[in-house]
Amino acid sequence: MELLRLSAFWCGTIFFSSVVLEEAGASIMKVRRLCKFCDVRATTCVGKGSCKVECEITSICPDKQDVCVSIWRKTDDNVTFDTVCHNPAHKLYGLVLEDYNNSKCEMKERKGMGSQFFICSCSEDECNEHIFFNSYMNSQVVAVILVSLVPLLVMAVVVITSFYCYRVYRQRQASSRRKRGPPLDFSDARAIMIDDEGSDSSSTHANNLNHNTELLPIELDMQVGKGRFAEVYKAKLKQGSSVSEEQGFETVAIKIFQYEEYASWKNEKEIFSDADLRHDNVLHFLTAEERKVQRQYWLITAYLPKGNLQEYLIHHIISWHDLWMLGGSLARGVAHLHSDHTTCGRYKVPIAHRDIKSSNILVKSDLTCCLCDFGLALRLDNTLSVDELANSGQVGTARYMAPEVLESRINLENIESFKQADVYSMALVLWEMISRCNAIGEVKEYEPPFGNLREHPCVESMKDSVLRDRGRPEIPDSWINHTGIQMVCASIEECWDHDPEARLTAQCVAERFYDIEYLDKLSDRSDSEEKIPEEIFVVDEK
Repeated sequence: MELLRLSAFWCGTIFFSSVVLEEAGASIMKVRRLCKFCDVRATTCVGKGSCKVECEITSICPDKQDVCVSIWRKTDDNVTFDTVCHNPAHKLYGLVLEDYNNSKCEMKERKGMGSQFFICSCSEDECNEHIFFNSYMNSQVVAVILVSLVPLLVMAVVVITSFYCYRVYRQRQASSRRKRGPPLDFSDARAIMIDDEGSDSSSTHANNLNHNTELLPIELDMQVGKGRFAEVYKAKLKQGSSVSEEQGFETVAIKIFQYEEYASWKNEKEIFSDADLRHDNVLHFLTAEERKVQRQYWLITAYLPKGNLQEYLIHHIISWHDLWMLGGSLARGVAHLHSDHTTCGRYKVPIAHRDIKSSNILVKSDLTCCLCDFGLALRLDNTLSVDELANSGQVGTARYMAPEVLESRINLENIESFKQADVYSMALVLWEMISRCNAIGEVKEYEPPFGNLREHPCVESMKDSVLRDRGRPEIPDSWINHTGIQMVCASIEECWDHDPEARLTAQCVAERFYDIEYLDKLSDRSDSEEKIPEEIFVVDEK
């Protein structure tokens, strides 16, 4: 029995001893981490790629938790390496060692150390002897990425090259066709021009002549209008190079800018050149030309013999049906300008006209309106900054300026503000139409909005009427006896509200005109009465 107790004692002692020795061995294994340890040494390493530290001392780290650390410094022309053992639980030079579990010593730059300072740490024996800067590691990653992208890049180059070659081929074909054919072919242009009898055309071909490089054979006929920046002429556009009568002519309108008005011509040309501008209620544009000999810039558009809306209202009294046609088409034209998509649903850049008035609206042969004169128009691109919008300045005609424009307090943070100012101006034009409509009863002589002011009122005069007195053109009680006109007047009052945010949109006004279409069928569709006999008017025009 005694012998058995003695055997158990020795077995327990041996087991305890083996456990102690195993733990001691493990402790010894943890202690034996070897690192380069030379403190601060000068080096020739330039801080790029990979380097080997100039340290011949390999040391056993004193603490079992220590890792290997290398530090590269550059102060002026002095470049040094610092290789040490350090416990990552403690900060080194005020820095926490974040990458000490790495097997490689990958340098990371640390700012705010008073010099160019890179540090790395790792947990393998002598791993701080060979150090790697990020640029070297990144270059390897970049190389791998580039190799992976090569097939895609090759495919992209092939596609782009093929597309370019196709475009060149088509352009050469088109060029050869032009050389074989007559100098200018106006078979498509004929569809958008308006002859002397006033026949209108579809707008689908509106920009066909936009890319001509040769000056068109044009003969000016007579001046039909004059504005601040340009004069407008009726002109004859010949189809061929010969001047013989059998070649025939087409009537066009030429807007002529002098050289000093280049900025206005350029702005209007750029607005017109946008294919998305095309619309039945926007003037059809043919092309723009620089006439160097005459030192002039030309815009060539369709010619509308009925002239502008203001002149038409001066010489004609209109019916309710005419008012419905003119007002609805005006609203549709402005709505198209303001819209951020075409009728096909494709995105377009909205445009603010900024000078809507009756003299900047033309009347087509079917008594619909057609917007023109885009010299002050602004493309409401979302990329425009507030400063760029502010530089557009206070523009327009004072009589038709919205209160916020007169006050130079338009909200530049919101591009809708420019559309709201257009809607105010459109309301004044609609008022002009109603004032000459026989559905209101007695029709007085034509007067522009705020007719009590002088012919060309200044901004200060308009401020007094519109801002100080909150005045608007009068809407007599007799006007609202007609149901249709009552509805139009209600829309007008909402459109010229002093608060821009309270105004209707042009699209809303267009929809309201559409909703009252049934009233047109119940009204008298008699022809417009004329203030001046047509024969006299035609003689004066000639």
